Amino acid sequence: MRWLLGVLINAVLFMAMAGYFHDSFHVTGFTAAVQASFLLSILNILVRPLLILLTLPATVLTLGLFLFVINAITLELTDYIMGASFEISSFGMALFASVIMAIVNLIIQKTILEPSKKQ
Repeated sequence: MRWLLGVLINAVLFMAMAGYFHDSFHVTGFTAAVQASFLLSILNILVRPLLILLTLPATVLTLGLFLFVINAITLELTDYIMGASFEISSFGMALFASVIMAIVNLIIQKTILEPSKKQ
């Protein structure tokens, strides 16, 4: 249930970023956003651990900030697999989107999901 909620939150976040950064971030509709979010979660399960392992020295040297680059790479992979329905114009935009997604997911987790666990 929590995984599905995360997929839907990321889909809404994709739609918001596509509306705000319409020149460099494009999603054809909410269905494409849900598909991209689902694909991103699958890539995060399968590919992200391998990328983290391969780039461990860079991650340690940058005190974990290289993880944003890894997240941007998975976003670019999602862009490549999804085709024209989900487009990110550049790696810089993918990096910016990964930072925004991390911040928004952290805020949602701390304000909405964790307080409901305590009850």
